[in-house]
Amino acid sequence: MIRRPPRSTLSSSSAASDVYKRQIANKAHRRAPFPDAAHLLNRTNMAAAAETITSWPGYAPTELVDLPEVASHCGVARVVYKDESTRLGLGAFKALGGAYAVAALIKQKQADGIAAEAITVATATDGNHGRSVAWGAKQAGCGAKIYIHQHVSKSREDAMRVYGADVIRVDGNYEFSVARCKADSEANSWSMVSDTSWEGYTDVPRTIMAGYTLMGTEVVSQLGDDDLTHAFLPVGVGGLAAGIAAPLWAHMGEQLCNLISVESTMSCCFADSIRAGAPTLVDITDETLMAGLSCGEVSLLAWEILQPVVSHAMAISDDAVEPLMKWFHHRTPSIEAGECSTSGLAALLQAHQDPARWKDMGFDANSVVLLIGTEGATDPELYHRIVASTDQVDTMKNDLQAEATEEPSPDCIVWPTSG
Repeated sequence: MIRRPPRSTLSSSSAASDVYKRQIANKAHRRAPFPDAAHLLNRTNMAAAAETITSWPGYAPTELVDLPEVASHCGVARVVYKDESTRLGLGAFKALGGAYAVAALIKQKQADGIAAEAITVATATDGNHGRSVAWGAKQAGCGAKIYIHQHVSKSREDAMRVYGADVIRVDGNYEFSVARCKADSEANSWSMVSDTSWEGYTDVPRTIMAGYTLMGTEVVSQLGDDDLTHAFLPVGVGGLAAGIAAPLWAHMGEQLCNLISVESTMSCCFADSIRAGAPTLVDITDETLMAGLSCGEVSLLAWEILQPVVSHAMAISDDAVEPLMKWFHHRTPSIEAGECSTSGLAALLQAHQDPARWKDMGFDANSVVLLIGTEGATDPELYHRIVASTDQVDTMKNDLQAEATEEPSPDCIVWPTSG
């Protein structure tokens, strides 16, 4: 039998560890027209990003994959998965943001008479953003300094060095690497290309998020006649989530679908911020397997976009990550889903397990649900170690392929076998 894991709470990194619930409604959620504000993501900067990125050699829209077995299991009309594992040969959605920001920065500097080879860009990363910045720097002919924290894998470090970047490993968590990168950039007059924003630093993060919006634009065109009712948005600092939300909002206006944020219970700064009604810092003490979600502070720009439109905030444990990576790998056709790519499906299944919350979140037989496959095997060694085992795969397939008319048991959610 596939059993649910024991009820868990947040790590001590969260001030709300003793009362935290895995699904909370956003009291600030409202239906409103797309603001199209100049200081945020707007139709102009989204269109500019799309025009540039679609002109790059090797560009092609990533696939929107239907998951009929998941739709049947959950009793909804359609579940689609945006597969970013093939994005520009870099294996993750981050290819759209960092590289685009570097290209825009170098273009601006050159217009001011500064040669590309005289410029150094710098960033802090869990892996994928740094790889995009390193690739963009190589294309532009400038230098790159990439700061990583102590928990970033050697495989991800090597993937950045391949593009000629100087990679600096910092003791501590992601926030420590950001602080070190910021200090060194100021001391050495490097151009920081961060995907998180703070007071006085918004232009570059906005450019990065504008690059991400191409995903949402592609989704709208790929859905055909269907309109989304729900979208699960993985949140680290919030740039990806804002980058998906903005083009959907621009397209759907006041009829925007329910947007559901998904974080790790070990680093749920956005959910804590939603609860508090203001950006809230989380001191991460334990690292999630979903490295891209291990961020303790939400980007201010992303927060301004997301706070009014996210309907619910969810937090998930690591328990379903490996089983769902295996499931994606061994299904037909196979999907290369990295650790963070499982977050949306894990959250969907977690929501489905609670009938009252499922109803509260607006799911029914007509629901059309978007999941974001943020990355492929960006840590190849870890990925192949996980998917090599077929334990639990057949059982999960049987559960997910159950007829929609069957009444699911409480244990029908995909969780690891315990005991």
